[in-house]
Amino acid sequence: MSQNVENIKDHVELFHQPEYQELFDRKREAEGMPASEEVEKVAEWTKSWEYREKNFNRESLTINPAKACQPLGAILAAVGFEGTLPFVHGSQGCVAYFRTHFTRHFKEPFSAVSSSMTEDAAVFGGLKNMIDGLQNSYALYKPKMIAVCTTCMAEVIGDDLGSFIGNAKNDEVIPADLPVPFAHTPSFVGSHVTGYDNMLKSILSNLTEGKKAEKTNGKINIIPGFETYMGNLRELKHILKAMDIDATILADNELYLDSPNTGEFKMYQGGTTLEDGADSINAEHTFALQAYPTVQTRKMIEKKWKQGTTVARPWGVRGTDEFLMKLSEVTGKAIPEELEIERGRAVDAMTDTQAWVHGKRAAIYGDPDLVIGMLQFMLEMGIEPVHILVTNSNNKFEAEAKELLASSPHGQQATVWGGKDLWHLRSLLFTEPVDFFIGNSYGKYLWRDTKTPLVRIGYPIFDRHHLHRYSTIGYSGAINLLNWIVNTLFEELDRNTNTPSKTDISFDLVR
Repeated sequence: MSQNVENIKDHVELFHQPEYQELFDRKREAEGMPASEEVEKVAEWTKSWEYREKNFNRESLTINPAKACQPLGAILAAVGFEGTLPFVHGSQGCVAYFRTHFTRHFKEPFSAVSSSMTEDAAVFGGLKNMIDGLQNSYALYKPKMIAVCTTCMAEVIGDDLGSFIGNAKNDEVIPADLPVPFAHTPSFVGSHVTGYDNMLKSILSNLTEGKKAEKTNGKINIIPGFETYMGNLRELKHILKAMDIDATILADNELYLDSPNTGEFKMYQGGTTLEDGADSINAEHTFALQAYPTVQTRKMIEKKWKQGTTVARPWGVRGTDEFLMKLSEVTGKAIPEELEIERGRAVDAMTDTQAWVHGKRAAIYGDPDLVIGMLQFMLEMGIEPVHILVTNSNNKFEAEAKELLASSPHGQQATVWGGKDLWHLRSLLFTEPVDFFIGNSYGKYLWRDTKTPLVRIGYPIFDRHHLHRYSTIGYSGAINLLNWIVNTLFEELDRNTNTPSKTDISFDLVR
């Protein structure tokens, strides 16, 4: 009977079965767990101002930070170029984590290889691992470019990537003309945002070496940044097409991370061509849609390429207006009626919904550029940000966020919490409650504890499907943001008014 397939249970039901409940009871007894009453007492205390003060005084412990490590960003930049294989010099376990992280968010296979360093490489260096790995990677996967980054192990022992790659080419294990850009991406400093910047700078430096022409190519470059919404890349292409602008998107991973199921597996899908990447040095101007994953890349473009750069965040109506006007100024192209109509739709949607969100108090956490973009949109809608938490923060971001908040009457009650984690945010939500909060899937634990409605915007989104296919930028993105926020509030309102004959006076069909 136990082998009957009809008895197979989903994990939601499985662990509620008597045998598992008995197992859990024995585990609690073996571990000397305190009584349930004591656990509940301590849990209740962690909601207090007294605990909040202790929580914010901790220095040697981080609990659930809202960031990942550098190599994650590096390999995302790499797959934005055609035929490019990310190669991580470090342990195999690290690379398995990176691939899994992206696969869970995008629901797409994510290819990256490892030099598989183990204890002996940690002692004697990873040269042999690197050469063997490059040789096998090129022979098996036939990439047009291999983009190399590092993990902590390789950085701690000081492996010289440039020398190792040079040795591999000298030994003829890979072709001498194969582009192999590399970036040192230690996980113990910076974050995935830093890693993206380091890798993109290396790729562009490698591809554009010796390609500077006397005249510009008449195009513009656009760098999306650490972009995990493939709908944003499609929205960007829509805007460029509508304005008839010839542009190169640097690190275009849209097709790679949202590919069609045609019944045929392709390891390398889409991406910025290596030729376009090489010619990007000759563009008229470069736009970056995110500031903090492009800091070093923009410095290189300005100093070495002698090319102007602009940071533009087309979030909300005002942000999109400013982006389109700057595009028009740089290229001489007019903003077409098509985009004006889209703007009108966004304004109409915001007018329809404004009464339901105006004055609502909110918290937000995530990457610096996402937070700035969301703050732009929330302030437009009259939403009042209260807690702004960015783990991978810096002084420049905090100054920018505070300036933006000070510019609006709706931003006066906000506090920017740089370098804090989600356990800090838990204390903030208990002691100074808000109407809703915005963040990635890890916020569901805060939703469970504090009962604060969660609007899932950011990276990663593991527990909901297809959100990454939508846009958050442009006029259509503004409508999506509005949709996610207001309908989360409506769902919460329905939950709080659904008791028959008690609270259902306001359980309305019309909102």
